[in-house]
Amino acid sequence: MYGWDKLVLLKHLLEQGLSKTAIAEQAGVSRGLVYHLLRTGQLDRDLAAPRPSRARPPGPQRLDPYKPIIATRLATYPALSAVRLFAECRAAGYPGSYTQLAEHVRRVRPVPPPEPVVRFETAPGRQAQVDFAEVRLPWGKRFALLVVLGYSRLLWVGWYPRQTMQMLMHGLEAAFLQWGGVPHELLFDQLKAVVIDDERPAGGPLLANPEFLRFAAHWGFRIRACRPYRAKTKGKVERPIRYLRTNFLYGREFLGDADLQAQCDAWLTDVANPRVHGTTGAVPAVRFVEADRPALRLPPSRRYQSLIPAPRAPTRPPAGPSLTVRVERRALTAYAALLTAARA
Repeated sequence: MYGWDKLVLLKHLLEQGLSKTAIAEQAGVSRGLVYHLLRTGQLDRDLAAPRPSRARPPGPQRLDPYKPIIATRLATYPALSAVRLFAECRAAGYPGSYTQLAEHVRRVRPVPPPEPVVRFETAPGRQAQVDFAEVRLPWGKRFALLVVLGYSRLLWVGWYPRQTMQMLMHGLEAAFLQWGGVPHELLFDQLKAVVIDDERPAGGPLLANPEFLRFAAHWGFRIRACRPYRAKTKGKVERPIRYLRTNFLYGREFLGDADLQAQCDAWLTDVANPRVHGTTGAVPAVRFVEADRPALRLPPSRRYQSLIPAPRAPTRPPAGPSLTVRVERRALTAYAALLTAARA
């Protein structure tokens, strides 16, 4: 087994995303050893905790002459990694181990005070927050589009194969039609389908996608976007994403896209929206009917006509003996429900 210090350094370099060749060069070992350590699982162990060592009387360390370099660099760049600092100290002549340096960096790294988060509550019908959540399912990657009304916390979820502007507009229209109205503004993260460029940190404007601007004008809502690196302002939809993963997705099995959406719709109706919300202390479905719905804008009389051409449908295979027909399987409870309805 290789030394603890070397294993810790190799694991940190691996987590930085470097190639095996680059890792071997920086650590001063052969590439074959890197592959051997990965294959034998020696880099899978918990190496984050400091290695237990015998108590030693305090004395001079080989790192002492290089501590001013570390302090100066951290004063300017507080988030600089220990791996970078180790490489810079090595270039300056540091002969010691990575573990010793990393432990020192952990002790002296400046910790900024936590940014105060002021809860921002919106008036009924004023705002909805929107975001996508990526989910990996047995048949492929899917994206959950979550739309949360800011006042009532009513949640709407739609499932889509891609995170595109067409999918976003389709989902928002479905949410508006289900609610029977449109919020006055929608708050997004830095979604590429919505935001082309955000020059607000430099005193400039927020540049939205022209097609999505036309969509917003048609439905009558204002586009708002979180400032870069300030996603906490969109917490009303960030927390439901965790809730969706833990309360709905975890422990459930789905037969396909249709079953996924059907089970999600039932979960929204029976569990998510009738529960007592932990922040407001009220039931989202009740709060929506009493306050949000009357304050929503009336939807337009017609759907939005996009200027982006619809994607071409895939070419159908020629009919014949070799044609394969896929039939989506359903749960036994679904067949029992159909049988009961037929007998009624």
